Amino acid sequence: MLSAILIFVFTFATIVGIVWAGVQLMQPQEDSIGDRLAELRGGGGAVPMSGGGGSAKRKARGFTGQVVNVVSSIPGGDDWVKGNEKRLRYAGIRGEQSLGNYVTFAVGFFLLCMGGMAYGQRNNDLSNAFGGFVAAGIIGFIGPQFILGKMATNRRKRMQEGLPDTIDMLGIVLGTGLALDQAMTRVSAEMEFIYPDLASEFSTVTMQVRAGQERAKAFKGMERRTGLEDIKSLSAMIIQSERFGTPLSTALNAFAKDLRDKRKLRAEEAVGKAGIKMLFPIVLFILPVLFVITLVPAVIKTMHDMQLLGGK
Repeated sequence: MLSAILIFVFTFATIVGIVWAGVQLMQPQEDSIGDRLAELRGGGGAVPMSGGGGSAKRKARGFTGQVVNVVSSIPGGDDWVKGNEKRLRYAGIRGEQSLGNYVTFAVGFFLLCMGGMAYGQRNNDLSNAFGGFVAAGIIGFIGPQFILGKMATNRRKRMQEGLPDTIDMLGIVLGTGLALDQAMTRVSAEMEFIYPDLASEFSTVTMQVRAGQERAKAFKGMERRTGLEDIKSLSAMIIQSERFGTPLSTALNAFAKDLRDKRKLRAEEAVGKAGIKMLFPIVLFILPVLFVITLVPAVIKTMHDMQLLGGK
């Protein structure tokens, strides 16, 4: 009776921790001015996730920070934490506590899977339950990373697809005589409902520059948050244009045309791969059903006729 109560309490506490960490993780935590002020304090506060680099132990405070510290102290844990930190940046989840919330969620999910399997296999021998524990451990370890990686991949794809139109609009707005910061603010406002991810990144860069950060560092932070090669090219183009005083609108229009050509090539490549990708579902699912529909009635009729002949 006591063991059942302890298992129930452990399971309930783990579920509550997972739900709390998930809710905290999904809340908007973007604060460009706060990030800049934390950097200006020079070590007096937490290092923002958007800055990249550094030890994972300084990324969060409180209970979630202690969880990060414990996981980082495990052999290989620090690399795991840093890899998930990069995925969080690519997924657009930023803030002081984002890393700690995710690590807490991942650890709680792993413990929940292992605890659930232990409860389900309580009446079986250890040798028989070993396979179940291995499966639960794999699911508990890979599940949160798979979901986070999928979120990061989808966000990067959305930004990749929306970048040509956004750059084209930025070049048009710059051609009207607006300054770069004003043009980026205008473009982010226009693209907020069409490409919200890119609009958020442009707005973040603008707010960081207004908060006193150098433009080059702001764009470098945008590169780290997105991880897209085209964003790196855009950042280098804007920085060089500002440094040497060359006109930016013409270069942006040519860059947007190049991005549209790349998008067209990606679409043609996806169409070319569609036939190969359809081959495996056809072989595994459609052809067996087709064989069953066409051959089974003939086989049944043949067997029936042979039984009639044998009876005669």
